[in-house]
Amino acid sequence: MKTHFDAVIVGAGPAGSSTAIWLAQAGWRVALIEKQMFPRRKICGECLAASNLPLLETLGIGAAFAALAGPELRQVALMRGSRSVVAELPPADDGIFRWGRALGRETLDTLLLEQARSNGVQVMQPWTLQGFYGGPGKWRCEVRSVDTKALLTLHAPVAVDAHGSWEPLPSDRLQHVCNVSDLLAFKANFSGASLPPGLLPVLSFEGGYGGMVLADQGLLTLACCIRRDRLTALRQASPGTSAGEVVEALLKRECAGVRAALLSATRVGAWLGTGPLATGIRLRADDPVFRIGNAAAEAHPIIGEGMSMAFQSAWLLCAHLIDAGVQPTLRDVTWQRAVSHAYAKDWHRQFARRLRLASVLAHLAMRPAWAAPLMALVRVWPGLLPLAAIWGGKTRSMTIRSTP
Repeated sequence: MKTHFDAVIVGAGPAGSSTAIWLAQAGWRVALIEKQMFPRRKICGECLAASNLPLLETLGIGAAFAALAGPELRQVALMRGSRSVVAELPPADDGIFRWGRALGRETLDTLLLEQARSNGVQVMQPWTLQGFYGGPGKWRCEVRSVDTKALLTLHAPVAVDAHGSWEPLPSDRLQHVCNVSDLLAFKANFSGASLPPGLLPVLSFEGGYGGMVLADQGLLTLACCIRRDRLTALRQASPGTSAGEVVEALLKRECAGVRAALLSATRVGAWLGTGPLATGIRLRADDPVFRIGNAAAEAHPIIGEGMSMAFQSAWLLCAHLIDAGVQPTLRDVTWQRAVSHAYAKDWHRQFARRLRLASVLAHLAMRPAWAAPLMALVRVWPGLLPLAAIWGGKTRSMTIRSTP
């Protein structure tokens, strides 16, 4: 097994695998570390905005995605209580890829990982990161095999942090103190649901928000975030009932749209739950390790831009790194610092507004005093819903060149 690379990437989700593929396409020697085996279910809304589809083409999985993904998403709805407002989604500005679609993470992540392997990336799975040591230009990455417990030290001038939600690097881990306002995330899949194809509902209820979408194989994904205090009260009222079952009952009871969609549906597998959500920006211009995806920042998932931020932050980083060209430049600490500052500047320009918008919409959706006026407003002005999609970056495709 090789131990010397140009880049070591931790995390093989959309951000990490995409970075590995683009760097490998540019001739880099890349190691990709992932602690879980694939395919694996993941808590995710699973929507991929049309703005990302040109990127999938450059990754080499565009045709596979098109063949497997759910129907084109052409409408958006806001559902709260017995009310529902539907509006047309605006098409993306790319002439070929106009509409977003949804694909289960167990399928999408596997496609990306296999594409990384086919591009010469050394995939180490299941291996866990023990720590990064050294610094830019001379990183030592200690990893341990989940199966054999063997330790290995990898060497590379460039280190990339692409861990997913709730999985910080060892050096970043802090003991979380539970708070009643913590947002906990849940997801389940259902077969036989009656959600109209192409409709993307956003759910609003007291103490939380969520969404539904039809993904691959006709499966409906139902995902939500709920405040810890609301969930605790519901579980106390239903002793012996699992958190997922409590959440499902809540959504059916408080949202007629969910109740109608699941009327004759059957849940496939168990509810997944995790948290708390850690929204906010973690990326800094002076980061010694390059951060992408949720390692760079996490938005409230109400606008469904998590995977967009994964793919697009990976693209932005690669656009800067690939300019390095030859090996001596990669070991240049001054150059890496310049790349870090330039990448951080581009990242904030691309994503900071999306995080602010998502935060505003999330708090509007889960607070009754604000959600009721919001629902009244969109009933009068349904065009507000597609405006949110535009403000959230769903219609703006990344500028594509032959390589990042």
